[in-house]
Amino acid sequence: MATKLILIRHGATDWNLKKRYCGLTDIWLNETGKAQAKCLHKRLKKELIHKVYSSDRKRAFQTAKIIFKGREIEKITELEEMDFGRFEGLTYSETMKKFKRVYKKWLKDPFGVTIPDGENSEDFKKRVIRTIKNIILINKNKTVAIVSHGGPLGIFLNYILKSRGFWKQIPASASLSIVECTNGKLKIKLLNDTSHLGSLGKGID
Repeated sequence: MATKLILIRHGATDWNLKKRYCGLTDIWLNETGKAQAKCLHKRLKKELIHKVYSSDRKRAFQTAKIIFKGREIEKITELEEMDFGRFEGLTYSETMKKFKRVYKKWLKDPFGVTIPDGENSEDFKKRVIRTIKNIILINKNKTVAIVSHGGPLGIFLNYILKSRGFWKQIPASASLSIVECTNGKLKIKLLNDTSHLGSLGKGID
């Protein structure tokens, strides 16, 4: 048997639409994000899921509550997004204007550069991998759902693919990825699927 992970990125927020870095800033879903979560509820309502975990940030927990209405949801702080430090709240273009030198270096080599006042990328990766591996360990041969953020889910998927890329597997808002663990081996069965969203998934990452 296998342990099955259903990995879900939270629904859209106003900061997503404006391309703002949102790490630890605690904001709610917007109306699109709520509608996206309802689409996921419809998709997953017949799925046998033994346990639901969520980041403790509002946008993730709100998404989880809509998808898994009435279910007990365990909040895990370690599933939070990366702390973007001085980049927090800035759009991509604003970040380039204010921190051009370090920003360009970070985009090129996120594991070699730490954002000013932010979380070290290697520490972030270790935090996420350790947390999800522990979830697998305590839920052997069960199906669990994890509602988190683009960064943590992307870094975990990159880890499975043995890629040092930080940006290559960032999932879309309210997307669904499925990973199975058999005898300690991780395998991606579904990657960044948004087929349940229809027009609600267009132009939002």
